[in-house]
Amino acid sequence: MARLRAIALACGLFAAAAPGAARAADSPPPPLPAPAVQKARVRYTLEGIELRGNARTAGRVVLRYVKFRAGDLLDVDDPELELTRYRLLGTGFFARVELSLRKGSRRGAAVLVIEVEERNTLVVQNLWLGLAADEDTAGNARPLSAFLGLQAAETNLAGTGITLGAGIGIAADQLALRTSFFDPSFVGTGWSAAVTLLYNDARDFFGNRDVAFEAPNVEQREVTDYAVVAYRRFGATIGTGHDLTVSSSFGLDYHLEQIDAKVPTVASHMIGQTREPIDFSIRPGKSVLSKLRGTLTYDTRDAPFLTARGTLAQAAVTVGIPGSDYGFQKFEATARRWWRLPWRHVVRVEAFAGVIAGEAPFFEQFYVGDFTDLLPDRILDLAPDRRQPPNVLGTDIVEVRYGDIAARLEGEYRVPIYTGRESVYGVDLFASAGLYAVTTRRLLDRPPSGYEGLARVPVDVTYNLGLRVDTKLGGVTLAFSNLLGLVAARHGERK
Repeated sequence: MARLRAIALACGLFAAAAPGAARAADSPPPPLPAPAVQKARVRYTLEGIELRGNARTAGRVVLRYVKFRAGDLLDVDDPELELTRYRLLGTGFFARVELSLRKGSRRGAAVLVIEVEERNTLVVQNLWLGLAADEDTAGNARPLSAFLGLQAAETNLAGTGITLGAGIGIAADQLALRTSFFDPSFVGTGWSAAVTLLYNDARDFFGNRDVAFEAPNVEQREVTDYAVVAYRRFGATIGTGHDLTVSSSFGLDYHLEQIDAKVPTVASHMIGQTREPIDFSIRPGKSVLSKLRGTLTYDTRDAPFLTARGTLAQAAVTVGIPGSDYGFQKFEATARRWWRLPWRHVVRVEAFAGVIAGEAPFFEQFYVGDFTDLLPDRILDLAPDRRQPPNVLGTDIVEVRYGDIAARLEGEYRVPIYTGRESVYGVDLFASAGLYAVTTRRLLDRPPSGYEGLARVPVDVTYNLGLRVDTKLGGVTLAFSNLLGLVAARHGERK
């Protein structure tokens, strides 16, 4: 906020010009005893807010993210001024935001000037492109298959702040579709409104090795290395949210969908050295998922993609509600913190913990590929890769695909290598490494046979290397971890 102080001083709006200053001059206070130092605070009555540069974005949209109003007493050292700047940058509407003060129409008054530089808001929100490997239950590799996912949106429709988005995910014999609507200020209120529609025609793979099963459908019986669940999902989510402070908010979402699943009639596989039945974690035939999710978010990031400083923390609770065929409770907590070093490199630390109680369908559970960078993430809830985790540490985590307990601790080091103002705003080289765990209560209570000592702790390492590129069309991460996972580390040791 040094700039605000400097501009305020130059405007001649200081305590010497305020009525209170004259009274202080008439009766000077006794000197402070050494070595105490009194720091003067610079405050003004806010006369108004002046917007500059928002040619496409409506003024009311910009002001929604500014908590200050005419008549407020403005302290130029208030940290919420900088948080307001970060919040405006976090919308993705602007490439640059600057806050300053200019002289008001009377003594002791000032006008807050918000100058923005707009950026393209038709963006690619998520892009997945990679190779998925398959292997039979004996560990023999099969040909690679490509997968593709794309989510794009207009995030500031006609300058109103409304987001309209769509997404598609394609993997081998799998399809996912999404459409979404989000209004941060529904009908001019302080509440947001969101609607998402989903459709998935997909399949998933179950069984570690030596899988035996009976399937009701011919196409399922043709697969001999693992048991396949073919399923369709169609549903919708409606939600709302409200800001608590300039940096915190809460959201509430309700989701309802119908599921139609074709599940093998009986199936078993080897876990460790013991044959056990396969838990598919989904009801055969038609079923209904109805759930409610509440979220608290704290966000002080200075940018939504190439973040250099700040914190993003979130806590969420999801519960299956009456009318659902799946009764469960899901608790998740995430915290990310960024620091810019004196030499302009950036460090990030991230922690996640989650637990599920009850019977959640498998696509609501924690998927191992979402926690290790050496397997592809899910694409709009599609799991494109059949492989088990690489298992660098040789633990029983190799026996897990979906779990009800998960945790991850990761660090990242980022080096800016290009900064621009046109089509590409920035390019950073990054390297990350961490530990993660995914397991089930059953494996914690009864560890699989054949594992001893620390091998019974379902923990493994993850690492990544690549580029983060902030462009006019959105942020893109070019990572090489998926290719690293296809080489020597891809075959985890199995008992």
